[in-house]
Formats: sequence, C-alpha cells, structure tokens
Amino acid sequence: MAINWFPGHMHKAQKEIKEILPQIDVVIEVCDARLPFSSENPMITEIRGDKPLIKILNKSDLADPDSTKIWLDYLESQHNVKAIALTTDNPGVAKNLINLIRKLVPNKDQEGKQINAMIMGIPNVGKSTLLNTLVGKAKAKVGNEPAVTKGQQRIRLEEGLYLFDTPGMLWPKIANENSGYRLAVSGAVKDTAFDHDDIAYFAADYLLKHYPQRVMERYKLSELPAHEEDLIEAIGRNRSCVKSGGRVDLHKACVILINEIRDKTLGALSFELPDIIAAENAHFTELEEKRVAAREAKKIARGRGRKNKR
Repeated sequence: MAINWFPGHMHKAQKEIKEILPQIDVVIEVCDARLPFSSENPMITEIRGDKPLIKILNKSDLADPDSTKIWLDYLESQHNVKAIALTTDNPGVAKNLINLIRKLVPNKDQEGKQINAMIMGIPNVGKSTLLNTLVGKAKAKVGNEPAVTKGQQRIRLEEGLYLFDTPGMLWPKIANENSGYRLAVSGAVKDTAFDHDDIAYFAADYLLKHYPQRVMERYKLSELPAHEEDLIEAIGRNRSCVKSGGRVDLHKACVILINEIRDKTLGALSFELPDIIAAENAHFTELEEKRVAAREAKKIARGRGRKNKR
C-alpha cells in the first residue's frame, strides 16, 4: 500500500537533519517495538555513516516479548548499533540512556568537551514522551495524533551533553508496500491517509497466520476461519454488526478489529520479524526490477517505432 503523507515540515526537517548531522556524535532512533523495520527511517542508515546508533524499541509493552527479543538480537548484530526495549512508563530505564550515550563516545566524555546526540523517529512512536522523561519536565509536546512535534529543538540533558530533537517524519516512498499497512495498523499515519477496510483485511490475514489461538479466544470462534474475509465477517457477527437482511456490516467489523489491535484488547502483538522482512524485501525488490525493465523495454519499443516511421 502506498502511503502518501509527507507534510512540508517533514521535508524541511529532512534537509535540516542532513545539514546538522556532521556535528552529531550519537544518533538515537525511536521505533515501534511492534514493527521495528517498518517504523525505522531508511534515511538514517544512508546518512549516519559510522556514527553510533542507539535503536530504541519503544512501546515494548504492546509488542510480543518473544518477537522483541529476536529483534534486539538481530539489531545488536549490526555494526555500531546498540538496541534496547523501552516502555513509556519506565523512566528508570530511559534515564540510563544518558549513560549509554556517554559510553558510546568515550573520547568525548571528558571535562570541557561537548557531546551532541540527535533523537529521531517517525510520528506516534512515543519519541516526545521519552524525551520528556529524559529531560525531567515537559520540554516536548506530547499527543495521541501523529506529527505533533514540528520544529527542531536543542535541549541540555546534562553538563556537556546536548540532545537535538527532530520532528517525527515519514519518507516520500516506502519500498516494502507491506510496511505501509503495518504503519497504518499501528496508528503511525493519520486515519485519513488510508482505508480502514484495507488495513483491517491485512491485519486479519496476519493474525490468522501468527496468532490463531488468540483470535479464536477473543472472538469466541469454534473453528479458525480459512481467510481474512471470513474472520472479518465472524467479528461482525460476534459484535452484532448486522444490517437488515442479515448482512454483516463489514466496515464496522473492520473498525472494531483495528481499534482492538491498537488498544491492546487483543494482547501484545508484533507484526513483523527479521525473516519475514527479508523475504518481503526480496519480493518487492524483484517486482521493482521487473517494473524498471518493463519501462525500459517500452522506451526502446517506442524508439524503434519512431525510427520505422521515418
């Protein structure tokens, strides 16, 4: 699914980040623990170079703990990356971030030297809440809507340690189309940017494959539906979303499913794993290569056609 949501302040922030990055010693990226790949910004990998990166899997209380452990091990295996899982109600762990920042740049952790860290994250991953915990007071705006922070700010955390906060931002094109669905399921993009029904069908398909027992228990099903359409209909009947004539109001059922995923009614869920992402990325890369080849073939064919008319 293509996500077309790239407000002007995000484009501006992207330019500002590239300009200030040479001054930065440590990059901190806050991701959603339920979708660590889909909620990361690929721009960071491209521009950070060899700078230390702290990957924070936030909202880990909403994620499947087994999946989070797999992601932490996977991320820690990457060069110059430290990965930690956080919940927004655990300020003690968040405070330890300051010590971790200093450890990652021991050559600058001396009196008289300044350490600059930058914190980044897509909308609605809890970056501002974490920042407020670090600072100890409400320096960053916090809200339930994506894209609350719209300006870069520099904050003094401790003597000699500064943190640059950036607006939450997506990117113009998401190569892995399934990441768009996952971002929408989690609430990282505004509801106006997608169709509830499409997202719910994607989520239903994933839940049937990866959390079948939980689905059956939650919606009191005697047997597991074979397809996502069947699950949506079963949810509708279970919640009395039935129109005149006995037809299920599928849209209402879709809204119920998305809401119960987001408010943890369905329990702690994770929507991707490293092996799933590897397979998807290979698939979408192959599709893109085929599209490019097809466009080139059309150009060549048009060129030949023009020559033949001469």
